[in-house]
Amino acid sequence: MGMITVRRGAKRWHRVYREIRLVAMALKSPRHPVFAHVVVTRRCNLACTYCNEFDDFSKPVPTKEMLLRIDRLAALGTTAITLTGGETLLHPELEEIIRRIRHHGMLVVMVTNGYLLSVDRIRKLNRAGLDRMQISIDNVLPDKVSKKSLKVLDQKLRWLAEYAEFQVHIHSVVGAGTDRPRDALVIARRAIELGLGSSAGIVHDETGRIQPLSAESQKVIDEIERLSKPLFSFARHNPWRRNLLRGLPNEWHCPAGGRHLYICENGLVHYCMAQRGYPAIPLAQYTQEDIERESKTPKLCAPYCTIFCVHRVALLDTLRENPKQALVQLFPAQDGDGHEARPPFPVRVLTAAFAPSHAANGGHFFRKAASRLLNLD
Repeated sequence: MGMITVRRGAKRWHRVYREIRLVAMALKSPRHPVFAHVVVTRRCNLACTYCNEFDDFSKPVPTKEMLLRIDRLAALGTTAITLTGGETLLHPELEEIIRRIRHHGMLVVMVTNGYLLSVDRIRKLNRAGLDRMQISIDNVLPDKVSKKSLKVLDQKLRWLAEYAEFQVHIHSVVGAGTDRPRDALVIARRAIELGLGSSAGIVHDETGRIQPLSAESQKVIDEIERLSKPLFSFARHNPWRRNLLRGLPNEWHCPAGGRHLYICENGLVHYCMAQRGYPAIPLAQYTQEDIERESKTPKLCAPYCTIFCVHRVALLDTLRENPKQALVQLFPAQDGDGHEARPPFPVRVLTAAFAPSHAANGGHFFRKAASRLLNLD
């Protein structure tokens, strides 16, 4: 355990550096994709009734084709890739794909149901250089809606807590056709007990729109968010999520198709998992002009969108274009006097260094020094 702890600590700080660099690059320039979700296989070993992201027959995307897609995304300037499915662990050469992403200096995340994890597979993912793993767990005991249960996966979580050198995040979706929303709270507490990350999401339909939440479900989400209080949590500070939980629409510009890409198993670029079919251009033919056009294209689905990874990108763009507005959105007044909450130090530093309006106010030297430190010149 001693060497694992040392390696885990070293990798964690290196990952933090690369994440800061990702944010700095997004604040510095709007001309590259920040996040890309890439499907490695549509096939899944489970059949959760609320999911429309899988089948039980597709073959994995050939590794040679996957590597070409990774290379193309790197050429477009992409800074982070999430490997998704289907079930990602069904791809027989997943680790080679992860190594290719890391070769290009991009952050690599994978989404999995965790069923196929073993100690040996965790060690292979360590060696490949995986940065983050997200596991969705829907209930404490399996039911007709979902088999992704804590009872089945608890041993896998213990293995991850002991052997994983990458960050592990346990995600529960509240409202996923279950009549036991408090299961999500039990799952979150178990994750934190094991030293893993935890969050709760909101189930959406196949168009990405939120489904109504009961008062009990909303209370569960609030309780999960209070379990841990990191310096900055996008779940807690997401202004769009706050509105959606109250059933209110949001006014924001969705940059999907440019700053966020979803690459299906056929190699086509889509806005996101909920808006497949637009623009449906082959990644091999996707250009800088496509990125800039689709980033600016209004999306009619935006007001009730729950695809929070796209929200993250939009927030970075707002920070770059109008830092004051973005910080007020993130940190609204917290007391009766109407004083704005002071943003965390890292948020202030990155905004001061790379947001153009801040740099124009005497921050050029700071920006130049930060760019050199983060190897952005």
